[in-house]
Amino acid sequence: MNFRDIAVSIALLTRLPIRLHSDSFARGARAAWAYPLAGVTVALLSAALAWVMLLWGAGSATVALLILAFGVVVTGAMHEDGLADCSDGFWGGWTRERRLEIMKDSQIGSYGVLALVLAMAARWWGLSLMIEARALLTLIAIAALSRGAMVVVMAALPHARSNGLSHAQGRPTALTAAMAVGIAAIVAAISCGAAAVLMLAVSALTALGVAMIARAKIGGQTGDVLGATQVMVEIALLLVLFG
Repeated sequence: MNFRDIAVSIALLTRLPIRLHSDSFARGARAAWAYPLAGVTVALLSAALAWVMLLWGAGSATVALLILAFGVVVTGAMHEDGLADCSDGFWGGWTRERRLEIMKDSQIGSYGVLALVLAMAARWWGLSLMIEARALLTLIAIAALSRGAMVVVMAALPHARSNGLSHAQGRPTALTAAMAVGIAAIVAAISCGAAAVLMLAVSALTALGVAMIARAKIGGQTGDVLGATQVMVEIALLLVLFG
């Protein structure tokens, strides 16, 4: 464990102005244990924005829309991009090679558009209910668990292609994945108490579902699959907890 990995993870998973020497990224997947902490960073900023807006008297739906937009900007929409690419590739191609080719294409297709619209609507609705319940700490737990799920999928599946961001980072070991899950679980327990048990179960089942689809469609994982995992776990948690 290297505590510099926290800064590396924030720099990798967000667009926050973290300045690091290029050598800091050499640890690659070994730094993945800190992915949940990058999620916590984003969630803390989002929760602070929500708190300020609520003090100003903004409605739950408005606050939900603002923090959803804020999260997209802070992360560079990389997770949403992954979901769109996976949706286009998985259901737009008939062969593994064609699916990977579609996923690499910068253009978005109808499957990707529909996935983004539905995902953003589900998140907005879930966040609205969460804010209405004044359960802002749940946002922190969800952010940590969804990033922890990324590490598990990253470790469990082989690389589907021989290049790309995920391949460049390498595959984390089982110990690294366990550390990421452990950190996410601790954050969830501190934030949500006993509900963390249910949240862990939902996260695991959702990540398993994404992983099984990815293995069947392209034989492994890519950066897009990891991004889709984060979004799907977040949606599942919001709907189970507040739906």
